[in-house]
This record gives sequence, structure tokens and C-alpha cells, in this order.
Amino acid sequence: MATALKNLNDYKKDNFKDISGKTIGIVVAEWHDDITSVLCEGAVETLIKHGAKKENIFINTVPGSFELTLGAQLLAVQEEIDAVICIGVVIKGDTKHDDYINHAVANGLTNVSLKFNKPVGFGLVTTNNLEQALDRAGGKHGNKGVEAAAAVIGMLSF
Repeated sequence: MATALKNLNDYKKDNFKDISGKTIGIVVAEWHDDITSVLCEGAVETLIKHGAKKENIFINTVPGSFELTLGAQLLAVQEEIDAVICIGVVIKGDTKHDDYINHAVANGLTNVSLKFNKPVGFGLVTTNNLEQALDRAGGKHGNKGVEAAAAVIGMLSF
């Protein structure tokens, strides 16, 4: 989680293993695509930086963050997919929709990971406003896509 004391781009890589033979699916929400595209770029760059081959990274889109769970499951069920990274943005609005979506996505992605015994990266930015989301998409707090990719690499190295 990004705070004034922690940047999303700071992660421990001492125990990362070779991921050059791994196939990784990325599911990106189209809602707030100006932000999710930056998050996705951060995830892809991090995977490649740590040895993933570009041809082994598959990017798929879903309409919004709520649909990340099914998108992750549709990828995780495929034998050739070793891990999934989910990228989305939920910004608090005038209603409590963000609470319901965030809770559903967090639980859903956890269930997909456990059901298919594969890492599922949580690249969901959940903020109170647009400025906070931008701060976590390459702004002053780093890039949540980088953090999600690093978490998946860490779990593939487990």
C-alpha cells in the first residue's frame, strides 16, 4: 500500500527466481483507462525487467474493475498460464459503490488464486479521489502495476 513512507515501486527482489519460462496473463479494466493503461505498462515493464519474455505476456481487457475476477478466472483455468495480474481503478464517489466493488474484487481474486493454485496480482487502485489514483499510477507514490507484478514474481519464486 502506498503511503508517504512507502513507494509502490520499492520492492524486495533478493529472492526472485528466473521467470523467463513463465506465461503471465494480465487483465486490465477499461474503466479509467487513462490510469489503467499506465498501471499495465508498469506491470509489463517490471515483468520484462525481471526476465519475462514479451511473447509470454498476454493482456486482456474487461469493462470495469468488478469484472476483473471473472477475467482472472478465465485466464487462471488455462494450464499454460502460470500467473495473473489484475489492473483496475475504483474511485470513491457519492455512493458506497466503491466499498462493494473493492470487497467483491478482493475476495474474488483471492478465491481465484486459491482455486487454481496460481498467483493472482492485486493491481487494484482504490482511492478517495482522482488525484490519489494518479499518485499511484506513476505519480508520487509510484505505480501499483509495478507492485502487483513484483508480488506475482515473488510468488512465482516461492
